[in-house]
Amino acid sequence: MIENSTSLIVATYNWPEALKLCLLSIQQQSVLPKEVIIADDGSRDDTKELIASFQLTFPVPLIHVWQEDSGFRLAEIRNKAFARASYDYLIQIDGDVFLHEEFIKDHLKAAKPNTLLQGSRVMLGADFSKKLLAGQKPDFSFLATDTQRLENALRIPMLSTYLLNRYKNRFPVYFARGANMSFWKKDILAVNGYNENYEGWGHEDSDLTLRMMNNGVKKSVIKFSAIIYHLYHPENKNPEQEEKNKLILENTKQNHVVWVENGVSQYLK
Repeated sequence: MIENSTSLIVATYNWPEALKLCLLSIQQQSVLPKEVIIADDGSRDDTKELIASFQLTFPVPLIHVWQEDSGFRLAEIRNKAFARASYDYLIQIDGDVFLHEEFIKDHLKAAKPNTLLQGSRVMLGADFSKKLLAGQKPDFSFLATDTQRLENALRIPMLSTYLLNRYKNRFPVYFARGANMSFWKKDILAVNGYNENYEGWGHEDSDLTLRMMNNGVKKSVIKFSAIIYHLYHPENKNPEQEEKNKLILENTKQNHVVWVENGVSQYLK
């Protein structure tokens, strides 16, 4: 396990009930991050009030980075959170998930120099998610009948270690989902973070991963550890915008892009 010098970054937008479950699960971690940064893409005051209430008793600094609601600008708010991060290792999740109590410990155990880690999600169904949100308690059950990707709820540390540099899936090697990732801050800065030309849903995480790989960073997939549980919600896809994003990703792939101009450097002091 690397030394715990970790900023946990949580992206959120206008779902304080889910964010509350997420924050409760962070408090229950066997190994706490050194700080938590909420990357807030324009939520209303109810989210601000929730965060303020947690800040009173949270076991580590809880930082709220907010930007005005002007469409889906996840790449931009994550860059702003990267710029605020005080620590060398960054773990990134979304605010519509909650964490297994060993989540931070598992990422730190798997972390290696010059490596990006991609984890998986347990996809909770609508009924079980509704029950959890009503009870306001982050408590997974294998008995929930509407859960998908249930295999991702199995924590088997020895198998996870074995598969770390061996696991392959059907997606392109650079494929990524930002809800469960970790990387070194220096590797993020070396490619200038997310490309803020991405707006709307889709492909910004894969673009970031591909540019880091173009710069010599290795990607490893974590299976059977670093477990997160994703609360159900309808996907908010805009097909027209997604097609535009696909073109940016294709340019990154074809031209072996590493650095983007419209990135995190504009927020660094």
